[in-house]
Amino acid sequence: MTLGYLVRRLLAVILVLFVVTFAVFAITMILPGNAAVMILGEYGTEEAVAAMERRLGLDRPWYVQYLDWIGGILRGDLGQSLRLSLPVADVVGDAFWNSASLAVTALVSVTVIAIPLGVLAAIKRGTVADLIIGVFSYIGASMPEFVTATLLLIFLAGPALGLFPAGGFVSPGESLGGFTSHVVLPAATLGLILTAHISRQVRSEMSEVLSSDYIRAARLKGLRERRVIRRHALPNSLAPAVAVISLDIGYLLGGIIVVEEIFAWPGLGRLLIYALENRDLPVIQAITLVLATVYALSNLLSDIVIAILDPRVRYA
Repeated sequence: MTLGYLVRRLLAVILVLFVVTFAVFAITMILPGNAAVMILGEYGTEEAVAAMERRLGLDRPWYVQYLDWIGGILRGDLGQSLRLSLPVADVVGDAFWNSASLAVTALVSVTVIAIPLGVLAAIKRGTVADLIIGVFSYIGASMPEFVTATLLLIFLAGPALGLFPAGGFVSPGESLGGFTSHVVLPAATLGLILTAHISRQVRSEMSEVLSSDYIRAARLKGLRERRVIRRHALPNSLAPAVAVISLDIGYLLGGIIVVEEIFAWPGLGRLLIYALENRDLPVIQAITLVLATVYALSNLLSDIVIAILDPRVRYA
């Protein structure tokens, strides 16, 4: 991987984010309803609504509002929440770290579980273990988040067992045990589909690698099977899995909206729903921009990791 490639990819990320800012701004401009009316209520007079629009700058041409918003982003100022009367950077920042704690927990758990499952299924291909893992993968991939969340709430948070809280959030800094107990169910909901995707991908790639010529050559040299798998088969099987994980981050960002609302997790997803209901345009724009940035950077990071894992990959 060359420095020039990295520079070009970073420039492409910047271009993509610029296009995203324009698209997000345009969409929020055509949303039904009026932010001034939402703030004042349906009984606000026309004079009061007009005064509120002037105070919020909503009476200016759209391109002036867009350039003003972009200038604020470049200065690190995302504006003021129309409903909460707080800086958007503070509101979105707090929600981002809450969502990040949930997403990272789910992603790490999935990676630790899914890759060994895929490897095991490939090694035991055609056996009962492979069949069980395959059935689990198909079930996990076919269940929507709200169904998985409902089942987990009924069986694990219901009155019968009550193993975990049904919702809420505790900061890791406040209580690590409290955070762990609250994060298990939402992380499991997000992780089920991801585990199914990644384990199936690893199984497919691992099966192909195990039947390749260089694996047969390594076995003929007398290397132990464990060493063949660990040193030769596994590294070459992980590169496609990393690509799948980076793509699944898009699913993770979308699924987190549903999961946070179900489990009352105060993250970006729940904040986005609140902002849409109250037409809080600065918050909607900031959250969408943050999600797009995370997705773009995760794809760039996956390319770097793939190049490290597989020496055959060279980005010119």
